[in-house]
Amino acid sequence: MKSVLPERIKIENNLCSECGKNILFDENRGLLVCEECGLVHSENHIDHGPEWRAFDADQKKKRTRTGAPMTYMIHDKGLSTMIDWKNRDIFGKEIPAKLRGQIYRLRKWQSRIRVSDATERNLTFALSELDRMASNLDLHKNIRECSAKIYRDAVEAHLIRGRSIEGVAAASLYAACRMYKIPRTLNEIAEVARVDKKEIGRSFRFISNELMLNLNPTKASDFLTRFISELELSPYCHKMAKKVIKMAELRGLTSGRGPTGVCAAAIYAASILTKERRTQRKIAKISQVTEVTVRNRFSELIDNLDLGIKIKSK
Repeated sequence: MKSVLPERIKIENNLCSECGKNILFDENRGLLVCEECGLVHSENHIDHGPEWRAFDADQKKKRTRTGAPMTYMIHDKGLSTMIDWKNRDIFGKEIPAKLRGQIYRLRKWQSRIRVSDATERNLTFALSELDRMASNLDLHKNIRECSAKIYRDAVEAHLIRGRSIEGVAAASLYAACRMYKIPRTLNEIAEVARVDKKEIGRSFRFISNELMLNLNPTKASDFLTRFISELELSPYCHKMAKKVIKMAELRGLTSGRGPTGVCAAAIYAASILTKERRTQRKIAKISQVTEVTVRNRFSELIDNLDLGIKIKSK
């Protein structure tokens, strides 16, 4: 008879103490074993996953026995009951017309009971604003969750009093973007928010100091990938622009300069070097700076770095 080999799963970031190779999880025996030397690191390892298997998304949905995961994007973290707006029962059948009036009243009262006090009303409005702004900026779920957590911390620290909910919500979103190094400029946040740029800046400085967020200053390289993608430039141009920014940082040309302006100038220089030239107007529009800023930063790069680009004299 052929022996059935046990199914083994590689454990990430877990290395053998003897040979330094990866450790595998043997599901049939419940062992943590080194793939190279065979050293058993743990016996009777407990699998915390479900006891069932699913081979597609539909099968997984049918077999799961838990509700939606907890989320900071809902004021009660999604732990309370919510009656769906569809007039169908658990089996998918339509609810009879006689019961629809009763279900409508239950749905209405349930939505009222979920929001019980002023703090929950504040959170409901603020989190809906956060979700709206994040959707307009096409931000990922992890950034939305982080911004909601920052806003909740601000509410618990009583930092909202005397400030607009929209301003603090926009500042929380800006801080979350900075944390995950997916920076959006204050202008971009202000475009989708219902408050002006100055209000968002004031709220951001206040909550970052009070909550001690310790956010590092934004670098020009943080914006590079997004700007290159929007300008439809090649990976070689991206690599060249990154090299220009690194040279500028070593020479101290980025200190006291706006990161978007330096990034725009580096992209312009790289586009010339790689012969994928883009106009200053187009680069300025994508990076949300003026053409004058692009020209000034570009001139500084040419004067201080040996890039092999010559500016035509008037």
